[in-house]
Amino acid sequence: MKLLAIFILYKENDKSAKILQDEFNLESFGYFQRHHIRQILVFSARTVTERTALGVRQSVTFDEHLNGMVHVFVRPDGLASVTISDNEYPQRVAYNLLSKVMNDFSNLYPPASWSQMEKKTDRLASLSELLKKYQNPQEADLLMSLEKDIDDTKVVLINTIEKLLERGENIDKLLQQSKDLSDVTKGFAETAKKTNKCCNLF
Repeated sequence: MKLLAIFILYKENDKSAKILQDEFNLESFGYFQRHHIRQILVFSARTVTERTALGVRQSVTFDEHLNGMVHVFVRPDGLASVTISDNEYPQRVAYNLLSKVMNDFSNLYPPASWSQMEKKTDRLASLSELLKKYQNPQEADLLMSLEKDIDDTKVVLINTIEKLLERGENIDKLLQQSKDLSDVTKGFAETAKKTNKCCNLF
């Protein structure tokens, strides 16, 4: 089981989400792959958040080429958090982490400041610690069970990222249009998909 990234975002309107904080664990990837993997994770976090309604929690699997899961929780106030993991990572633990991350963030930064915040302003120190602690979901889940239960926000499981896209949208077209991905990363993703070597990407 592997947890690759945590993001905190602010969803300003129905179509736009900006990343305020992020933390990555890419040690299992080769040095020259890490930049491209990071861009793909950023693209995935932003895309899934923008397509998740306020007050909704959901998990989205990638297509058959990527063995990964994006867990997202968008609170009614527009604050959102995302974790990206492999498919074996427990969903309940991921949602506990999402709630904890947003509680820590909103305790430190008042809601009125979110829309004006720049990415990585005064980094949340606990984000790195949480990413390390939650690499072992059994231990993290035990700690979280001592705290209050997470709220009953509806959980929606989407089979693939393709189903998350709007009618007529195509993931390949979206990848090409994304500002989160460099041209080299777009080529990297396309080549990996063609050769089907991304199966263990996450």
